[in-house]
Amino acid sequence: MTILVLGATGKSGRRVVQRLRARGVEVRAGSRSAQTRFDWQDRGTWADAVQGVSAVYLVAPEETEVIEPFVSQAVAAGTGRFVVLSGRGLDQAAGTFGAGMAEAERAVRASGVDWTIVRANNFSQNFTEDLWAAPIEAGRLALPMAEVGEPFVDLEDLADLMAVLLTADGHAGRIYDASGPDALTFAEAAAVISRVAGRPIEYVEISPAQYAEELRAERYPDEAVQSLNAMFALMRAGHLATPADGVEQVLGRKPTPFTAYAERAFRGQG
Repeated sequence: MTILVLGATGKSGRRVVQRLRARGVEVRAGSRSAQTRFDWQDRGTWADAVQGVSAVYLVAPEETEVIEPFVSQAVAAGTGRFVVLSGRGLDQAAGTFGAGMAEAERAVRASGVDWTIVRANNFSQNFTEDLWAAPIEAGRLALPMAEVGEPFVDLEDLADLMAVLLTADGHAGRIYDASGPDALTFAEAAAVISRVAGRPIEYVEISPAQYAEELRAERYPDEAVQSLNAMFALMRAGHLATPADGVEQVLGRKPTPFTAYAERAFRGQG
């Protein structure tokens, strides 16, 4: 068994690579900077990446037009399984958010081989490795989220789950929603991090228009601004607020609470 992990240097991909290698699985780590060079925009990198691969961990790009050709090429090369990282509530997005993930779902379902889709809530690690890391470091998290909760999912749980789906039978044709065990508002999450880190972190509620202004001031492109505001609109509508049981279904244990993640990530920062 050889498994191709796309986005292998990213937040989820590098953790999936670690889990698979710990299981003794042959892993082909693919990204523009990994040992196996893979670039969605350079189709010349695809053939070596998919050759002899039995399964693919697929983290979709935003560019929808490349996804189906890649899936078809992988199947032609012998891939028999896809596990797709997608977004929870995507079926409620009505084309306003996550076009790449939606196309990845469609393409693997039409591929004629085994597929499993994981629709995940926002990652706990977004507070340390992505969107909200800089605001948390600055002590001011300003978002258009209101009082709706979000059951953040720990990427360590998600990586454990993906490793099972990529290597074990019995999950073909399944869609799993994956979240943490409890929904916290962003104000509550900021308060947890503030307490654990021992420094003040303020949550500020702003309007979608104000959020767009702040993102543009940070030089986010218009497409990203629209996508992020669409994501928060989906969240404010409550489509992601109820905890899901995907982690427990696959792993047979409860997911990690946000407080446990915060203790690992922020304890003793001061």
